[in-house]
Amino acid sequence: MSQGEAAGRGTAKPQDQGWAWMVLLAAVVLQGLTLGFPCCIGIFFTDLQQEFQASNSETSWFPSIMVAVLHGGGPLCSILVKRFGCRFVVMLGGLLSGLGMVSSSFCKSISQLYLTAGLITGLGSCFSFQAGVTVLGYYFVRWRTLANAVASTGVSLGFTLWPLLSQYLLDEMGWRNTFLIFGGILLNCCVCGAIMRPIQLASGSLPQSAQPKEEPGSRAKEEQLSNGASPHHPTLQQHTKRTKCFQMLQKYLAFDIFCQNKGYQIYTIGVTWMMMGFALPHVYLVPYAIHNGVEERKAALLISIIGFINIFIRPLTGLLSGHRVFTGRRIYLFSLAVLLCGLSNFICIISAEFSVLILYCVILSIAMSGVGALTFQVLMDVVEMDRFSSALGLFTILESTTLLIGPPLTGLLVDITSDFHYVFYTSSFFLISAALFMGLSFCALEKKNKLREASKAHLDNPSRYQYSEMSTEPKAVSQSPPAVEYITSI
Repeated sequence: MSQGEAAGRGTAKPQDQGWAWMVLLAAVVLQGLTLGFPCCIGIFFTDLQQEFQASNSETSWFPSIMVAVLHGGGPLCSILVKRFGCRFVVMLGGLLSGLGMVSSSFCKSISQLYLTAGLITGLGSCFSFQAGVTVLGYYFVRWRTLANAVASTGVSLGFTLWPLLSQYLLDEMGWRNTFLIFGGILLNCCVCGAIMRPIQLASGSLPQSAQPKEEPGSRAKEEQLSNGASPHHPTLQQHTKRTKCFQMLQKYLAFDIFCQNKGYQIYTIGVTWMMMGFALPHVYLVPYAIHNGVEERKAALLISIIGFINIFIRPLTGLLSGHRVFTGRRIYLFSLAVLLCGLSNFICIISAEFSVLILYCVILSIAMSGVGALTFQVLMDVVEMDRFSSALGLFTILESTTLLIGPPLTGLLVDITSDFHYVFYTSSFFLISAALFMGLSFCALEKKNKLREASKAHLDNPSRYQYSEMSTEPKAVSQSPPAVEYITSI
């Protein structure tokens, strides 16, 4: 065995085996504690309204801020991970999440909840979740796809257990003591972070994103210095600042990809529009059921049903979408899942009986599993992997904006009309329109690309023969423009 092979085996030893599976278990718990947590907030909706005498719109800002910060804090989390490492950021997120919920138990107004549970807990959950997903990429290489699929089951477990625990604690202790206990539970993110110890890899085995690259502005700076410009010259300093700012934006917010890549542009706009209605059932389903006479325990059970079905359907959806038959067609599966989400809302409009709501939860959970399993997979299909992190940064910020404003605007509509049916009308409108927009736009884009390739192939083959015939006649050659000669000769 050569020294290179021995070194390669030595560096791969910590990966895909041993402690890596403990890290995977910690990632499962972590996703249940972070992504699964906001699903239980709807259970406290009525109690918070009565406690603070708040409207539906005012109360819905609390979970909206939490979810928006959870999704939109990705670029900030990436900066911290690069500076301090995944383990530190996961534990920092756990401290912030616990501090936010403990502080929430002492709030005297609904606006204070926006800061404590909304901003602080949401930001802590973002740090813990995204850094926990990042560390899996270092611990797993061969089994990376399996590891991410297994880790995502933690979200479904959270969806199942958080509502049941919330309703029990709310009945026994009230919402303030429940939030205090939640703070202690979320501190377990620190335990998960402690398990995620840094892994030592050889320089050749580092991910591409971790390897040093030449900065685009460094060459221009060297040229100016070689021409005699002082590094302290004001013009050079301003140029350096602008270059660094541009590099930061390009690294974490891919505006250049958004302008140049039509697929990424369509998908980002579609998902951003979709998020206006996607979170509405999670926020308003329990208040809607209670408003129509369903017992509180049964109403809380509805969210758990969604999570329980997700445990089994989401991995199956991921495996199905990974089949080679769906290569290049996952966007259509995603659009179909979004369309099913929108159509399922009409079940709630027809009836609010508990048995009907169970049927709604089953169908919605199946559709949600498809959306959850395919969201980032489709994004990987439409952008190159070396720019995926920056594309993800802009993607999450835009979708978090609509996640933030969707529930409060719908709550305002409910306050004006006193009719919860508008929640599901609004959700269906955004989901169905987004599904049709993405499906039809990608279909048109695919046809356009096929026509372009066909015309290019037609120009390549016949034009080459045409050029050879023209070259035998000096007059024809002299009359043809140079640009055409250059193109046809390629």
